[in-house]
Amino acid sequence: MDETAATVGPHEPLKRLEPLKCVIAGGSGSLGRPLADHLAQQGHEVVVLTRRPSPDLGHRQVRWDGRTVGGWVEELAEPRRTAVVNLAGELVDRSPTPANARLLLDSRVRPTHVLVEASRLGAEPLAHWVQASTTAIWSDGGERRITESTPLPEPGLPQMTGVARPWEAASDGAHTSHRVLLRTSLVLQPGSPLLTRLSGVTRAGLGGRLGSGRQWISWIHVDDWLRVVAACLDLVPGVRIPSGPLVASSDRPLRNAEMMAALRAHYRRPVGLPAPGFAVRVGARVLGSDPALALTGRHCTSQVLERAGWSFDVPTFQDALARIGTAG
Repeated sequence: MDETAATVGPHEPLKRLEPLKCVIAGGSGSLGRPLADHLAQQGHEVVVLTRRPSPDLGHRQVRWDGRTVGGWVEELAEPRRTAVVNLAGELVDRSPTPANARLLLDSRVRPTHVLVEASRLGAEPLAHWVQASTTAIWSDGGERRITESTPLPEPGLPQMTGVARPWEAASDGAHTSHRVLLRTSLVLQPGSPLLTRLSGVTRAGLGGRLGSGRQWISWIHVDDWLRVVAACLDLVPGVRIPSGPLVASSDRPLRNAEMMAALRAHYRRPVGLPAPGFAVRVGARVLGSDPALALTGRHCTSQVLERAGWSFDVPTFQDALARIGTAG
């Protein structure tokens, strides 16, 4: 393909014959906003599908209800240059009740079904489809070294595998020539709810290990996550991501105890009281959170990215914290 002058990151120029049109469902969320900004800065057309348009978003917004095909389907009218990035879904940090599991599931599966329905109205396939998912699809991975080829657990935890598996499956009928199931790990970015919570307890002197402290934490800095999504859209020279699952995670997972030690060092707290499992469960109940988010873990790395010769701009957890700064 011919080159353009745009860039995808500090090292890699974008290459494409013409600007891509990126239709982002969930583009007003914590990952959708930086992705929309990132793609627009590279000269691509961004359209955000949203239930509640916001004047501060800075991109063209089209209203949809996430349940029915409407006028927004016109945004898919040029399939050869159009990509769908489906990030729609409620925040996962909720108490593990059947009602919340259903909310998490419905808020992901229903928008995905209607996007698939809209894609099938066109005679030609969409250029790309990036389907958000999560490494939590493997529930508690224990000591397994998980990659894209690792089988999913049966049945897995209800708010992890029980949500992520049907979320991915809902995109099976999408009319596209290229579909990536983007299984994302913990994304480190300023203002993220989980990082805000962890930084708060660390500053309060409670930043010791959670539970056993041996659970694996897979993570990725938001800047690297943006580059991975760009690669899924065929915008990184020399990198072709095949259709199928892709683990979006750093190649350096760490233990929970190591993560908490890094947070203590970052916020200059020499000690932190540990929280045994029962204390985490009690605290989660008070906060309306899911204790499994703290007490389970997964060692996830990507064979697909490794085979592509991928290198991360933010290689270590400490580097990620330094880039975020103490305000994170």
